[in-house]
Amino acid sequence: MKSELIDFLKSLGASKIRIGNLEGHLPEHLKDLKTGISFCIRLQDRVIEEIEDKPTFTYFHHYRSVNSLIDHISLRGAMFLQDKGYDCYPIPASQSIRDKSYYYSGIFQHRTAATRSGLGWIGKNNCLVTKEFGPRIRLGTILTDAVFEYDEPINESLCGDCMVCVDSCPALALKGENWKVGMDRELITDPKACSDHMSHHYKDIGRGVVCGICINRCPFGKKKKKINT
Repeated sequence: MKSELIDFLKSLGASKIRIGNLEGHLPEHLKDLKTGISFCIRLQDRVIEEIEDKPTFTYFHHYRSVNSLIDHISLRGAMFLQDKGYDCYPIPASQSIRDKSYYYSGIFQHRTAATRSGLGWIGKNNCLVTKEFGPRIRLGTILTDAVFEYDEPINESLCGDCMVCVDSCPALALKGENWKVGMDRELITDPKACSDHMSHHYKDIGRGVVCGICINRCPFGKKKKKINT
């Protein structure tokens, strides 16, 4: 069923899919759904390349459009599994739960599912980075009690000594630390500084706009110029 599910998700628009074991990483009310199906949608290079010192109106629209596609794929994937008799829980593409103890967090972190399934690692920009597309992606997650042959997790960063995103961050929110599994988010980034900067500087573009500068600058996934021969 794994190959059937992967083919189905790709037919809906997923760019890359991996499946991981999430035992020990789930909140209490989701512990029975130990399998994480992690997928990404590749963002459009031309849109990312337009970002210079601030997000563009096109990037804002593209970001929201891709989130809608992710929610659609997650729902269809969950329906696919439910029809086969499995319990499922599609995680919203972008939803911040203002818990008193932990701001700027969702119901379950897409990046946890992505690293546990080997989709990629967490970069110094606190984004998920893949070898193929760099951080030029958006993530989706489906939790389920279906059991598959799991993919190999990634446990540490491949960013090395690179500091391009850290040096480019206008909010000074990135701390330059290489991620490894179990590391606290606040050792990598200051989410409040990032959020406050976007709220104060990009309101003219749209409510909830994200910066995108660190995604543009990352060498992983950087668009290679074609050479005409």
